[in-house]
Amino acid sequence: MSESAAVRREDAAPGVPVRADGRSRGVGMDVLAAVSLGGAVGAMSRYVVTLAFPVAPGGFPWAVFVINVGGCLLIGVLMALVGEGRPAHRLIRPFLGVGVLGGFTTFSAYVLDVQAALAAGRPATAVAYLGGTLVAALVAVAVAARLTRRALGRRDVSGRTRRAAGNRRRGAA
Repeated sequence: MSESAAVRREDAAPGVPVRADGRSRGVGMDVLAAVSLGGAVGAMSRYVVTLAFPVAPGGFPWAVFVINVGGCLLIGVLMALVGEGRPAHRLIRPFLGVGVLGGFTTFSAYVLDVQAALAAGRPATAVAYLGGTLVAALVAVAVAARLTRRALGRRDVSGRTRRAAGNRRRGAA
């Protein structure tokens, strides 16, 4: 591995083996298996949802919208639960985050749905879907992470804890 491609121990992703000199050896087979299994679960789940709620030609693709926004909401919860605070098993993030939620969400279908709406002569639908999905997905991640942190009594980005904010509202110091 070249020096420029080396990953330092402190920068290595969870589950990535690290050599004695502190550089990453790459991704272990257990991580690849967790991502693969999770991806299969997520992709099959997405497929079932899209079969259950097909989109009419030129219509608003609600199934993919809900999949992407819901997946982003779950990513926000996962970030707060696993990425911050109490350590979890090292394969949880690769399995759930990269695998299940990566396989479940589908931004490639999102782009294809925008193109289909444009091809059907529905530019307003295409623009609403394009912008609405982006905004809703970003808001879902932020709100889910913040609410999860609050529910666990962890600090949010403002530095306040749920309990501290509650005490201020009741007049306590």
